[in-house]
Amino acid sequence: MTASHRRAIRIKRIYEPPDSDDGLRVLIDRLWPRGVSRERAAIDEWMKEIAPSPELRAWFGHRPERFEAFARLYGRELAEDPVRLALADRLCAIARERTVTLVYAARDPVHNHAAVLRSWLERRMESGAPGRSERPPGP
Repeated sequence: MTASHRRAIRIKRIYEPPDSDDGLRVLIDRLWPRGVSRERAAIDEWMKEIAPSPELRAWFGHRPERFEAFARLYGRELAEDPVRLALADRLCAIARERTVTLVYAARDPVHNHAAVLRSWLERRMESGAPGRSERPPGP
């Protein structure tokens, strides 16, 4: 993966202040985070459909010992659900052009769906999967 891809997708808790380096700020939680106004969140887009299914999220319960299985199962949801896949490809296309910050509310900065999604998107971009910029040949 190139350095530009590594910098293209970031993750950040919604409780951290927005920064001009965030680029496009996309909330990826199914529910709006408690205690955060829309103004303070400074979210450009809310992609609640890309979040893990409620059943998977409930099973995971933010338990670190379940994270590896959660990551695998969430990756399967991303790959197999057409809505999630379309949103993922859109994020990849945007990330090729500018920074995208995936915004989430979970407390654990390591064992969360944002970390899984960022890794999954980076692998997808590296593989040349859909979402890459398709520009017609120039004159």
